[in-house]
Amino acid sequence: MKPVRAVPLWWVLLLVSRLGATRKGSPEEASFYYGTFPLGFSWGAGSSAFQTEGAWDQDGKGPSIWDAFTHSGKGKVLGDETADVACDGYYKVQEDVVLLRELHVNHYRFSLSWPRLLPTGIRADKVNKRGIKFYSDFIDALLKSNITPVVTLHHWDLPQLLQVKYGGWQNVSMANYFRDYADLCFEAFGDRVKHWITFSDPRTMAEKGYETGHHAPGLQLHGTGLYKAAHHIIKAHAQAWHSYNSTWRGKQRGLVGISLNCDWGEPMDISSPKDIEAAERYLQFCLGWFANPIYAGDYPQVMKDRIGKKSAEQGLDMSRLPVFSLQEKSYIKGTSDFLGLGHFTTRYITERNYPSRQGPSYHNDRDLVELVDPNWPDLGSTWPQSVPWGFRRLLHFAQTQYGNPPIYVTENGASQKLHCTQLCDEWRIQYLKGYINEMLKAIKDGVNIKGYTSWSLLDKFEWEKGYSDRYGFYYVEFNNRNKPRYPKASVQYYKKIITANGFPNRREVESWYLKALETCAINNQMLAAEPLLSHMQMVTEIVVPTVCTLCILISAVLLMLLLQSQS
Repeated sequence: MKPVRAVPLWWVLLLVSRLGATRKGSPEEASFYYGTFPLGFSWGAGSSAFQTEGAWDQDGKGPSIWDAFTHSGKGKVLGDETADVACDGYYKVQEDVVLLRELHVNHYRFSLSWPRLLPTGIRADKVNKRGIKFYSDFIDALLKSNITPVVTLHHWDLPQLLQVKYGGWQNVSMANYFRDYADLCFEAFGDRVKHWITFSDPRTMAEKGYETGHHAPGLQLHGTGLYKAAHHIIKAHAQAWHSYNSTWRGKQRGLVGISLNCDWGEPMDISSPKDIEAAERYLQFCLGWFANPIYAGDYPQVMKDRIGKKSAEQGLDMSRLPVFSLQEKSYIKGTSDFLGLGHFTTRYITERNYPSRQGPSYHNDRDLVELVDPNWPDLGSTWPQSVPWGFRRLLHFAQTQYGNPPIYVTENGASQKLHCTQLCDEWRIQYLKGYINEMLKAIKDGVNIKGYTSWSLLDKFEWEKGYSDRYGFYYVEFNNRNKPRYPKASVQYYKKIITANGFPNRREVESWYLKALETCAINNQMLAAEPLLSHMQMVTEIVVPTVCTLCILISAVLLMLLLQSQS
């Protein structure tokens, strides 16, 4: 790994402006680049176990913190929805593999459920063999279809017993338990899985789980809990990487990385040094919080300075940001074979000082405000806005900050417009077109991007928002117990990008859009007929057995009468 030298944000802004990266308007207004991706570029779609699998208590699976959170019935999730069934993915593996083949993807990113494999979270207690078999069969089905599995070890669904017994990620012992879990996965699946992601978006997991309480486990330990959780997550990641590196890499020849999500932070006034500093802080508190220890051995200096200063002003003897020992810094540095980068939108950033007397919080520690340009294309939901140019800037920032690592885009996508159940998702097509094109420009600039995962394959359970937001290429009818899937227009469009490995020319790309909308009109008719089909299915399931039973009873009575008359 190359030595990492921090690059100031003003330098990145100067670089991308010289490369022609404008910050105004939508992709139609900016200069669209026609060209193709490098040979071997990997295209994919993604999902996570808790959001799609269902079968929450089936075949030996233990409860997760999200099972406990959604079952509490305290209004923590919109509509008090749960993921007990979700997309019913546990029972629809073969059907979903067919959808992936239909999309023409090269890889599929999914997560393993820790409590499905280890019901208590602890390997020494019990390994659920049915859980091992489920994922083993799933991996085999993907490989049989020539789809590469990209496997996330942990996507937020910590085993509930680890939370109850040890306090979850507030306890440093989680690092050891996670390493044991990771070792089990490497042992069981590593002969076939060559791309591993330790954690998915740990910043959100820490912030919403231990600061705001909006996510499981629902704790509000303001200004302390999230930093402690993150500290232990980083240690856990490092332990898993070292275990793979020392025990498994020699024979399995795989890669282990982490997936970090961050929006781009653009200075509100690019001529204002204070706004540029605030935007730099935003990115360091977002991406650098986890990436800097992994690539440089310690937290970003601005985090250490800010949180340390505010902690002292709040009368604390020590900083609320934990400290890595020299040995830990050396152990953590370099523990990533690639950088997984998730990105959805952009925010304008301006400085605002929050007095320390307001109390400790992640929000106050940053001393900034996030703003949205009302002119940015509105996708109809509160988040995300479509701001493609920010993606290119974030990719440049990651390249320059962390020594030009191999980057896999691990999450990027758009949720559907509010109350829209149509399959003609034109806004998602425009989002895909704009963001993928900015990624192509970043590759042309020299950023080392190896693959792209669009989020997500299916509509699914969206955490505290329940089923209100739909990110999927495939519409899932959650009101039907069979959870049928219907392709949206974006399926056709994304498939064309994959097949062409980019954007060959204007005429062809424009034809993709028209073709996609033609297809979705037909699919909409199928979706409109769904209530009638469901009703007919229900009638069939109830009436046919009833009629058959009556026929058998009548036949039995007639037979008895016939036998009596003969006797």
